Amino acid sequence: MNYIGIDIGSTCAKFAVMDDDKNIVYKDSIPTGWSSPKAAEEIKSALSKNGFDAEKLRCIATGYGRISVPYADSVVTEITCHGLGAGFLFDRADMTVIDIGGQDTKIISLQNGKVSDFIMNDKCSAGTGRFLEVMSNALALSPDELCSMARDGSGVKISSMCTVFAESEIISLIGSGIERKDIAYAITESIAEKVASLAKKFAAASENVVLTGGLCEVDFLREMLGEKLGKPVISAPLARYAGAIGASLKAMEEK
Repeated sequence: MNYIGIDIGSTCAKFAVMDDDKNIVYKDSIPTGWSSPKAAEEIKSALSKNGFDAEKLRCIATGYGRISVPYADSVVTEITCHGLGAGFLFDRADMTVIDIGGQDTKIISLQNGKVSDFIMNDKCSAGTGRFLEVMSNALALSPDELCSMARDGSGVKISSMCTVFAESEIISLIGSGIERKDIAYAITESIAEKVASLAKKFAAASENVVLTGGLCEVDFLREMLGEKLGKPVISAPLARYAGAIGASLKAMEEK
């Protein structure tokens, strides 16, 4: 038997299929685009092409667009699914999970393998993927290019946490002749500062801090987070799929 987990985020939709032995037999991701229902249909088509009938297999949806998956058997909050997925990927019962998404950042405390508490930054895009996207556009770079360039920069700080004001500050720095690598550093440091400020309460009481979400593969950001929290922040190759994996595990639980 196979189980489908679908995590439709604000910018990217991830999906994963697990078997009864908890092996991930298929996974993929697509841009969410402007329409979550359209993304859900594209996911259904991709699953079908790879031999998985979403109408017949048990399916759980989570994330920003979870209510837009008509073939899902049920919907589950992203906090629950990200907690389950992170516990599975990192094989730890107690840890702090930092999930940096497109429009929000989630900090989840896991104790004895279960979610004990959480905090969300969902009122402001500072410290999220959207903030990075806007700042990258201001520098005429892709987010990956900006994060790669940031490692070689230094010595510049952004004082504004609001995305709109921070973008204006970036434009002023460009006009002042500051090198792009130094501005890129300031942007990355700003994201790390915002996320660390949100996570510090949970991280201080936890030996294990892990990073999931779309920015989990940005090593420089992860290292900066570790410096600001005073302890290592680890990630894993499949960490960006934590929500989808957690949803498939939930589907297995509810069979």
